[in-house]
Amino acid sequence: MPHPRTPPSADAAFAAALARSPRGPDRDGVFALWLVVRAALGAAVLAPARQAERLKALQHRLKSLNPPAPLRRSLAAALADLAPARAVPPAIVLSHLVAPAADTLGRPVADIVAAAARAVRGAATPPRAA
Repeated sequence: MPHPRTPPSADAAFAAALARSPRGPDRDGVFALWLVVRAALGAAVLAPARQAERLKALQHRLKSLNPPAPLRRSLAAALADLAPARAVPPAIVLSHLVAPAADTLGRPVADIVAAAARAVRGAATPPRAA
């Protein structure tokens, strides 16, 4: 089931990338990245207490995965940035994940994250007056 704020194309692209990934750190990395992207996209609509609970559950889930080390560090930083105490905008958090995703999982996966960051930025920006 797609996340209400995740563009359907992002969910489909992550599912396809997950299917193409070989077992091991690459597949775990794609899955972990997908979970964090979904959490970032939902950050703006949740109450701070609910967001804190969700991030705690996500941290617990990520401990069982084995993504490549550079991506693991970036995901931990992203979760810290999404915490209600820091409240970094989701578009910035996602844009910080693009380079580590490209380095560890390849450009196609990084493009999915970049598209999600653009979608969040576009949704958060009010239309300009002409």
